Amino acid sequence: MTRVTRVTKHQRQHRITRLLEASAVGSQSHLVELLAAEGIEATQTTVSRDLEELGAVKVRLPGGDTAYALPELPSHQVAPEDHLKRVLGEWVVEADHSGNLIVLRTPPGSAHVVGSALDRSGFAGVIGTVAGDDTVLVVASEAEGGTAVARRLAVLSGLEAPDGGPGWDGAEGDPTTRRHDDITDTAT
Repeated sequence: MTRVTRVTKHQRQHRITRLLEASAVGSQSHLVELLAAEGIEATQTTVSRDLEELGAVKVRLPGGDTAYALPELPSHQVAPEDHLKRVLGEWVVEADHSGNLIVLRTPPGSAHVVGSALDRSGFAGVIGTVAGDDTVLVVASEAEGGTAVARRLAVLSGLEAPDGGPGWDGAEGDPTTRRHDDITDTAT
């Protein structure tokens, strides 16, 4: 039997944040159950308020299911690389680049989760991101270069093999990992 522990609102919200990062939580009742399994008693009403205060949003996952996600966490909290790998692996479905700009495509409603994870990760060579509904624009530093950062992101996302699979070097290959030498090429 799990022992019930009294926690403050901030401790409970911190635990909710960890649970949402660790697994896909599709409902408030599921979150109540996960908290209870850890000995934290909370009602669905309390969890609903917590999710609202944390800024949690429901996003559509590949396959059609929905889950809660936190688009932004405190800027001082750095996401570990395994978290970034999980987020990119789950939600990045296509990658492309031109110069020092990288475009990551996601299912609708998921780009902000990918952008936030990248921003919090401290990923080498990434200056910043701009997220829309299903697209994340990643700006790479001049020192690292877009090609190198795009390749590392594609590998981390599972779109390219670590041994340098096709696509980024201009060779014919997987259409989900391609390189454009000139952005205007895509408009024609």
